[in-house]
Amino acid sequence: MVTGTGPPPAAAPPAGGTPTAGQVASRRWRASRGVLATLLAVVALALGLAALQPSTTDQDLDPESPGPGGTRALAKLLERRGVPFYLARSAGDAAGHDAPGGTMVITRPERLTDRDLALIRGGRTDLVLVDPPRDVLAALAPGVRRAGTSFEESDVPDCPLRAAVLAGSVRFERSETYEVPPGATGCYRAGGLARLVQLRNGESTVTVLGSAVPLTNQRLAEDGNAALGMNLADSPVSITWLAPDLPATDGGGGNEERSLGDLLPFGVKLFFLELLVAVVLVALWRARRLGPVVAERLPVVVRSAEAVEGRARLYRAHRARDRAADALRSGALERLVPLLGLPRSAAQDPAAAREIVTAVAQRTTHDEGMVWTALYGPEPADDGQLVGLTDLLDDLERQVRHS
Repeated sequence: MVTGTGPPPAAAPPAGGTPTAGQVASRRWRASRGVLATLLAVVALALGLAALQPSTTDQDLDPESPGPGGTRALAKLLERRGVPFYLARSAGDAAGHDAPGGTMVITRPERLTDRDLALIRGGRTDLVLVDPPRDVLAALAPGVRRAGTSFEESDVPDCPLRAAVLAGSVRFERSETYEVPPGATGCYRAGGLARLVQLRNGESTVTVLGSAVPLTNQRLAEDGNAALGMNLADSPVSITWLAPDLPATDGGGGNEERSLGDLLPFGVKLFFLELLVAVVLVALWRARRLGPVVAERLPVVVRSAEAVEGRARLYRAHRARDRAADALRSGALERLVPLLGLPRSAAQDPAAAREIVTAVAQRTTHDEGMVWTALYGPEPADDGQLVGLTDLLDDLERQVRHS
C-alpha cells in the first residue's frame, strides 16, 4: 500500500510527473560531487609530490658527466691526488680493485642487485654510499635506517668526525635523514636525525651520505661541499668509483635478482597507494549512514481504497481465487489473534489453529465448523463463494471485536 503526503504546489513536478533535465543534472551532481572532489584531491596530491621529487637522468652522479648533475669535477680532483683512481661500471669490476685501506664511492646504489651487494659486502674496502635505498642499507650498513627527508639547505657538522669537521658547513638542500645506531657517528643533524652516518662493519668503514647534491658539479664549489667529498673519498691506497650501469635486460646477469616491485619508481608505488586510500575513503563515505531516514514527498497520492481495488482486479484478471482467499484469511487471522489474547505468532502456527477456531466460535454466533471453513477452509469454487467468504470473515471479526 502506497501512502504519503502530497507536496505543496510549489514543489510539484512538471506536467506528467517527469523531472526536467536541470533537475536530473542537479541530482546527479549532488550524488557524484563527493567522488569527484576526492579524485581531484588525489590528483593534486600526486602532482605536488611529483613536483617535489627531483628529476634525474642517466648522467646524474656519473663521474664522466660534465653536466650540472654529474660528478666529473669531484672525480678529477680525486685523480689529481696521486692515488690510484679506478672507475668501475659493475660491482664485479669494482671488487677486482678491493684492497685493505682503499675507498669505494658508490653512486646510484639503487642499481645494485643482490649479487652485487654480496660481492661488495665481502670486501675489505671502506665504502661511501650516496643516498642508498633501504635494501642497500640493510646489506652494507646494518643498523642504519631511513627516518625521513629534510629540506634544510645548509648545516654545520656538529660531530667529531674529522672529514666533516674539516669541511665545515655543507649545502645539502633535499636530503634523507637516518637513525644513528649505537657505536656509529652522526653528523649534520636535522631534528635529531643525521644526514651523514659513519660506522664500522667488519673490516670496513661505511659512510652513508643522505644527499648527492654536495658532490655534483653544480654545487661542488658551494660551502664546504668539495672538501666533504674529497675527505670522505680520500684514501692512501686506492679510490674506486662505482657508478653501476643499469642491469641487463637480456634475461641474464643481475636482472634476475630484482622483482617488479624493485624496478617500479617510487612515484608509481605512491600513486597506487593514494588510489587505494581514495577508494577506501569513498567506500566509507558511501557506506556510512548520514542520519535519520527522511520522509520523501510522493509525486502523487494513491488512496488506500484504490490500491486495494487495483490489487483485487489483478486477482480477478488471473482468476487467482486461491491467492485472494489466502490473503483475506491471513489478514483476518492477523487481526483476530490479538483480540483473542493469543500471541501474534499463533496466526502462522498450524498447531494453534484448533485453539483459534474454538476461541472465535465462543465469541460469535457461528459454530466451530463454520469458523474452521472460514479461516482454514478450501479454495472458493467461484467468485460468489469468494464474496461470501469475505462477508463471513468481516462478520467474525466484527463479532469478536464487540464481544
